[in-house]
Amino acid sequence: MRTDNRRRLLAAGAAGALLVGSVMAAAPASADPGDTGDVTVTVEIEELVEPGVLAMSIAGDSVALTEDGSTLLVRQFVGGLPTVTVTDTRTADEVPEGAAWAVLGSATDFTGGAGQEPIGAGHLGWKPRLVDGGDTGLVSEGEEVVTVLDEPTQPGNNVGLVDQELLVSTFDSGAVAGGAYSVDADLFLRTPADVAAGAYTSTLTLSLFE
Repeated sequence: MRTDNRRRLLAAGAAGALLVGSVMAAAPASADPGDTGDVTVTVEIEELVEPGVLAMSIAGDSVALTEDGSTLLVRQFVGGLPTVTVTDTRTADEVPEGAAWAVLGSATDFTGGAGQEPIGAGHLGWKPRLVDGGDTGLVSEGEEVVTVLDEPTQPGNNVGLVDQELLVSTFDSGAVAGGAYSVDADLFLRTPADVAAGAYTSTLTLSLFE
């Protein structure tokens, strides 16, 4: 190879190296980090307010009657109704206009555990007693209901607890809303003196209505 050709090749190679070097040096690039900003998110959650309710509770689910006050003609068995409480957590605005509530009670016949003849529910009576009627004077107990063996103490009340009889009530639910009211009652079963011996069971159902 001639000397001048060799010089031209070396010069071309050097130029190529410089060009490649120039391109490689230009490739790396750096960018400034972007700006950041915070957004505060808030919410105010109000307390969940449940509407009030009208409800009834009974302090027990059974009562045993015991003999007391029997005569030669009539056997009597007595006991106490567990305390019944009516609680109204509503506000006056939540009560329908003109509303009134009442607790009513009725009993089934007494069935014998050994096949004895049933004792009709008309032989069971009660005398309600207001335990706590609040300060309004608008809650009151029901009238006494005596048995079919008794003379009436109020007109027509010698029927026993056959049908729904009044235990406690108010004629103005709105005026007594927000309170709790309790009542109990003396229970008495009166049967003929020759009633068959044995265990008997009746169910006394109490219902709250408005």
